[in-house]
Amino acid sequence: MSFLSLRLARRSTTPAGSLIPLRRLTVKLFTRCNPMMQGAKAGNKTAQQFRDAALPWLDDAYAFAQVLMRTDSDAEQAVQDCYLRALRQFDGFRGTAIRPWLLAILKTVCQEKLGKTLGRRGSPTDVAGTKEKSNRCAPPTIRQLVDDLPAPLGEVIALREMIDLSYKEIAEVTGVPVATVMSRIAEARGLLLAARRAAQASAEPAAARPTGGTSKPTVYRADAC
Repeated sequence: MSFLSLRLARRSTTPAGSLIPLRRLTVKLFTRCNPMMQGAKAGNKTAQQFRDAALPWLDDAYAFAQVLMRTDSDAEQAVQDCYLRALRQFDGFRGTAIRPWLLAILKTVCQEKLGKTLGRRGSPTDVAGTKEKSNRCAPPTIRQLVDDLPAPLGEVIALREMIDLSYKEIAEVTGVPVATVMSRIAEARGLLLAARRAAQASAEPAAARPTGGTSKPTVYRADAC
């Protein structure tokens, strides 16, 4: 399985015309941030700088929130709360790259929303789990396979392969050492490959499966995914 396909996964999580949810989310952001965002039009330097620096990463924030929150509505709400919090804290931002800082705030927001259920197959994932079970006759998508990973693995593989952060940036977002990031990504890739192969094997037509003791076992090539 080429992990380049993961970078396209976020585009397939919404129907054709996936920019529509993002445009709607942008409108909601400006509505909720109205008092501060209006300051950008009135010459407020901080509000203007935040808008110019943060809005280009709205797509990445939404993609990451979908992985953490599992539903589009919860992801939208988390991104709105994240941008509100980031706007309030922007005066204290002293870094050179706003994207890791923004995504770190988003992760904190999602953790607060999910509480102790983050990373478990509890209430936040019930809806997604139901959809997944009803679709088991079809091969799982990359996003479904990522959603099945434990939370620490799912978030790092999403940040690396979907959002294309560096190992150092992922460490900033997750708050763990770079070495831990690298080991988690390696483990996540291994689990994704195994899950994809297992799904392909179970989806193979019964007629193509070996039935007798003398039949040769089906060999799955490493590059089949």
